[in-house]
Amino acid sequence: MFSKSKINEPGPKAEDNTPKPAAPEMPPRQPAGEFKPSAPKPKPPASVLSSDLHITGNLKTTGDIQVEGTVEGDIRAHLLTVGESATIKGEVIADDVVVNGRIVGRVRGLKVRLTATARVEGDIIHKTIAIESGAHFEGSVQRQDDPLSAKGKAQSAPMGAPAPVDSAQG
Repeated sequence: MFSKSKINEPGPKAEDNTPKPAAPEMPPRQPAGEFKPSAPKPKPPASVLSSDLHITGNLKTTGDIQVEGTVEGDIRAHLLTVGESATIKGEVIADDVVVNGRIVGRVRGLKVRLTATARVEGDIIHKTIAIESGAHFEGSVQRQDDPLSAKGKAQSAPMGAPAPVDSAQG
């Protein structure tokens, strides 16, 4: 009965004007129903490359990879975990890199961690790094604020070097 008395009052009619603008909001909410599929999905598990697997070629994913076998090629991922029995020969680019095994090549990562069983032969470009006691590392370490996009800068530098030589000749 309270709702009937409110309907008869002029005050709720003014409220009825307020819901009318809300009604046009409803169609945008219907696309919001379409937005549900793009809502954060549960993170898929890491792709695991078993210890008996040997891959020749590059790997690229926006997800996580756990390598237990051998990869001859470059790897790009969100999180890369290199198992104790794993060997990677190529460049590694990932937001997070955890090395328990062997990498021969450049490592680029926002967070790079070399555990006690890690063996890395190559340069490491990182934002943060942790090297546990017992890890073997041969190469240089360079800190950059954005090591993932620095690859483009590294390619630009050699291109920039010949330009002054051409300018000197011209």
